[in-house]
Amino acid sequence: MVQKRYILRAILISIGVLAVIISVFLAEQYYRWNICNFRARDYQEHAYNIYEGASIDSVLNLLREDYDISSETDLKMHMRFLVFNTPEPGHYVFPAQIGDRELIERLKYGYQTPVRITWTNNIRTREELAGKVTTHLQMDSATLLPYLEDDAFLEPYGMNKETSRCLFIPNTYEVFWNITPEGLFKRMQREYNVFWNERRRAKADSIGLTPIEVAIIASIVEGESHNKQEMPVIASLYINRVRKGMPLQACPTIKYALGDFKLKRILYRHLNVDSPYNTYKNPGLPPGPIRCAAPATMDMVLDAPETNYLFMCASPELNNTHIFSSSYGNHSAAAKQYRHTMDTIHWDK
Repeated sequence: MVQKRYILRAILISIGVLAVIISVFLAEQYYRWNICNFRARDYQEHAYNIYEGASIDSVLNLLREDYDISSETDLKMHMRFLVFNTPEPGHYVFPAQIGDRELIERLKYGYQTPVRITWTNNIRTREELAGKVTTHLQMDSATLLPYLEDDAFLEPYGMNKETSRCLFIPNTYEVFWNITPEGLFKRMQREYNVFWNERRRAKADSIGLTPIEVAIIASIVEGESHNKQEMPVIASLYINRVRKGMPLQACPTIKYALGDFKLKRILYRHLNVDSPYNTYKNPGLPPGPIRCAAPATMDMVLDAPETNYLFMCASPELNNTHIFSSSYGNHSAAAKQYRHTMDTIHWDK
């Protein structure tokens, strides 16, 4: 009887020890599966760009540069369990610690982390735009630029190579790192339609302009002044000139036509440049914007006050303001004062 009790006790102890071992194993597996098998040595998150055709081994080699792997044996077992054979390309940001399940599923199904792309109204040319937009993308500027200049591709968007910058409204956007040019244009079209909602389109129609024409005028306004109080008045002046069929005679368009954006003073010889953007020679609006106009400036054009101004001249006080006139005589007097001030200054160009 005593012997049986010893045997039973031994069995129970063995079962208990086995249960503890199984529990520890399961707890360890759960921890590495769900919580942490990868721990960053600097306790920071890390980002990786995984290219098409990358192997599991090449991805793991990247991770090993920043992470300690608690158990590679468990990792391999978990990869077999999830049938993980090929990582999907994309941009991935992993936290300081991550379990096998989350890491494997993200790489297997392409659950990548969006990247932010940002550009401002300082962008003037298509080349500049292509370079800025692709800074954090897999595609480079040489890949995007042909799309910005392909009239056939742009036709469904209601654009051409001169107006394609209108589609790229300055802001910050989240997109996938390996987005295609076609995908990027579709995304920009959605954002364009969000901005150009029914209310804004109705405002544009009420002043006799299309959204693209609003963007063109806004780009010229930004070239004329950074004075936010004056910008709506400048917008009204150019709207008045468009309505009357007058040449805009906008100096910023001459800088754009010359391709010299650092030019400090527009001289008479500059006005002879042969370009559709020369608004001294060509009536109406230029064929496209001279920069990517900011949303706030386009709203200034849409909400421009009613004025009778047709002329403007920089103030001879050189204080970033302008003198506005409705008659050429008043404008000539103001321009004479301004030229006198400018003639006393030494210019490199």
